Amino acid sequence: MLEAAGIGLLIAAGIAIPTWLASLPLRDASLADRLWSAFIAAPSAFYVWRLGGDTRSIVMLAILLAWAVRLGLFITVRNWGHGEDRRYRAIRDRNQPGFALKSLWLVFLLQAALGWVVSWPVLAATGQGRPGWGGWDLVGASLALTGLVIESAADAQLAQFRRNPANRGQVMDRGLWRYSRHPNYFGECCVWWGLGVMALSAAGWSGLWCLVSPVLMTALLLRVSGVTLLERDIGERRPAYRAYIARTSAFIPWPPKRGVAR
Repeated sequence: MLEAAGIGLLIAAGIAIPTWLASLPLRDASLADRLWSAFIAAPSAFYVWRLGGDTRSIVMLAILLAWAVRLGLFITVRNWGHGEDRRYRAIRDRNQPGFALKSLWLVFLLQAALGWVVSWPVLAATGQGRPGWGGWDLVGASLALTGLVIESAADAQLAQFRRNPANRGQVMDRGLWRYSRHPNYFGECCVWWGLGVMALSAAGWSGLWCLVSPVLMTALLLRVSGVTLLERDIGERRPAYRAYIARTSAFIPWPPKRGVAR
């Protein structure tokens, strides 16, 4: 397993380095976002191929590949023609001079390493001597698939909202976004906690280390690149968002508070 884990890390780095090279003439470090799902999916596919897949690990890989293809295509289409994301422009400005070289480890290799860690549930669940499919696998798979549906629906609703010129400058508070300010991130967390449950069903308590994956994803989405970053100054740029914050759950879908102006 350790050998497979090491090769998985090399696979993620092998995706990151050519992507970094492609980003240099484009001056677009946000290319890393388009390959984020590949940093997770490619090592996971290798684990199943190298260590031997059973029903559980194949189902986990299928869910993960569906997640990866959807997310990769969604981010690519969304960002096409818009240049470097403003978050990466801020990172670029903070790390001058020499960001072109620094971005190799500050952005691309860092995301490759994080993606490799997120792939650990598949690593923990794969290999010989695992118990057969059980009730906890059904629970985990159901949670992961539910999360995939939620984040897909939330992204589609937001994309449709933004395509309508009449909504320019407005706050999206319809559909799933009525009940959570970040339903896509909630769905994403469900995917990884579901896969974590399946990994524990396979590896038992000795596989607790694989829960670093959903814990890391939850921390990233809530505190690093997700909710905290996106809402840091949005209330200043869009005053209507302050009322949206006051009435709407930040993460877990919940009925909006009554008596707060829309």
